[in-house]
Amino acid sequence: MKKLLVLVLTLALVFSMFACAAPAPAAEATEAPAAATEAPAAEEAPAAATLYIPVISKGFQHKFWQTVMMGSQDAAAKYGVDITFDGPPSESDISVQVDMLNAAMAKKPAALCLAALDTESVTEQLQACKDGGIPVIGFDSGVPNAPEGSIVSTASTDNTAAGALAAGKVYAIESVAAAVAAATKDAPIVIAVISQDATSASITGRTTGFVEEMFKLCDATQPGLVSVTGHDKWNKASSSGDTAVEILVSIAATTSVTDCQAAAQAVIQKAPVAVFCTNSGSVDGMLAATADGSDLDRTNGRYKDMVVVGFDSGATLLNAIRNQWFYGAVTQDPYMIGYYAVELAYKAIQGESVPAVVDTGCQFYTVDNMDDPDIAKLLYD
Repeated sequence: MKKLLVLVLTLALVFSMFACAAPAPAAEATEAPAAATEAPAAEEAPAAATLYIPVISKGFQHKFWQTVMMGSQDAAAKYGVDITFDGPPSESDISVQVDMLNAAMAKKPAALCLAALDTESVTEQLQACKDGGIPVIGFDSGVPNAPEGSIVSTASTDNTAAGALAAGKVYAIESVAAAVAAATKDAPIVIAVISQDATSASITGRTTGFVEEMFKLCDATQPGLVSVTGHDKWNKASSSGDTAVEILVSIAATTSVTDCQAAAQAVIQKAPVAVFCTNSGSVDGMLAATADGSDLDRTNGRYKDMVVVGFDSGATLLNAIRNQWFYGAVTQDPYMIGYYAVELAYKAIQGESVPAVVDTGCQFYTVDNMDDPDIAKLLYD
């Protein structure tokens, strides 16, 4: 009996220990956990893809194209687009440019800027861009004779305006204006234009701009006594039948330096008051005809009184201007060519209406301003 009582007491003690150790029943929840009342954090929307616009030029190493690239990069930064700037080693590497164009198109660009070396070599690509809704902007010389509707706009120099600028600068020279005022039908003067051809759109534009503006300026001083001679494309008789001022247009037989030199020599024989050389070919021809320019020396030169103005840049022309053998020259604005190309591409992507052609402007420089920062960046060797 005693053993039984001990066993009962032992069991009671064990049960009481388990009862103390058991967890209390969970209280009924009266509020949701904080996490349950907060909406999960929204995921950030992925950033919109940056628009990609490849810029494919006619070259890359030349300082002209380096300045075009600077303009395109600045426009890209302004409009928040990504660009690549590519060009072949030389302007004769047509196949290299085509490969660059194909590589750019493979990246599915939003738009494309192109200065084509040869339109026929990229006709298929331009048609593909048109069919795929990819706007193409031509720049510099653009893409002449491209498939209809494939080029949305072109950023280039207004060559007619550039020629007119040259005429205005030449006429503003005191010796030229005085010679025009003093001219008579019995003692006429000659103002000449030398161009390497009469077919290139850029060169004929410069020739036309110069001839028309110079005719207007001279006719205001010598009404009815101004004529244009030398080429059927520009020939114009004076209204009076007499001539006090002859604007002579000389076109070289070919674009070779030899023929450009021959054209310059023929003009020099006319003892012109002033000469406008419309491109690098005619500039080189004039330099070759004047002992590399030394005959134009203002003090001792054989033709010291003849005013000569050129176009564009290049080491020989820059040297002639620094020596004041040439009075000055018109330069295109490669920076704005690049800037406008990218700007037009961006606007076309946005669906904005853009003009068919945008004039990228030009500048006239002389020894007095050619080292100014705004002019110097437009000049190249």
